[in-house]
Amino acid sequence: MGHPWKFAREPFTVQDLISFGTLTAEAAGFLEACVRAHFNVLVAGGTGSGKTTTLNVLSSFIPDTERVVTIEDAAELQLRQPHKVRLESRPARIDGSGRISIRDLVVNALRMRPDRIVIGECRSGEALDMLQAMNTGHDGSLTTIHANSPRDTLSRLETLVLMSGVDLPQRAIREQIASAIHLIVQQSRLRDGSRRITNITEVVGREGDTITLQDVFLFEESGMDSIGRLQGKLSPTGIRPNAMAKIYSKRVAISPALAALFPDRKAPDFTVGVRR
Repeated sequence: MGHPWKFAREPFTVQDLISFGTLTAEAAGFLEACVRAHFNVLVAGGTGSGKTTTLNVLSSFIPDTERVVTIEDAAELQLRQPHKVRLESRPARIDGSGRISIRDLVVNALRMRPDRIVIGECRSGEALDMLQAMNTGHDGSLTTIHANSPRDTLSRLETLVLMSGVDLPQRAIREQIASAIHLIVQQSRLRDGSRRITNITEVVGREGDTITLQDVFLFEESGMDSIGRLQGKLSPTGIRPNAMAKIYSKRVAISPALAALFPDRKAPDFTVGVRR
């Protein structure tokens, strides 16, 4: 029997993830505002940590009026939007012909006038094409990547760009990454088997050759309960994210709880209840 997280007939909603303890309502509100404000988001984590489930939930925040192109190796995403185009890669035939790679699909997706590109997983040279797309006006793209921490995510992305075969200097790659990626959502499978979002991290910019990161939410363990389950909470770090300025400037409606969490005296007062 398959794992209940894999290919659920009814995709999990954000409320499901909150009730599982994967994230908190405040973190969900922040992520929803970021997706609606067209942030480029990377969901990072190890194998079986729940990246695709989280990607599905993030993609549910995309407004129904937008045209979404999804690119996957195997159809795992379950998008509810009416305007979507699903592209799947294809392995080569026995004679070696007919292969369609994720990279070919990313290049072709840009010709389809998408409002959003959602890539199931970045695992090779398509990372370069994805960064190029994010840097040339295709904001709001979402994808997943195998990595164990937000810092590790950046070096893994660098390695994937080098796999494209294009000989780029390290500085140029880091410039592309720093300007393309806005947010890293780090997902982990903890030692009790639970899947939690452990970091929501903002890519702030560059200092010299180093990309600077800033944790907006961080999971802090607080011990084990009587039946061996990890206790802890994904809490705001107290740092006001730079993201809030962009969220306010794009006039994205946010919940009063999120506005109270990251107050802004100059922010316009158009906070409303966020759709669930």
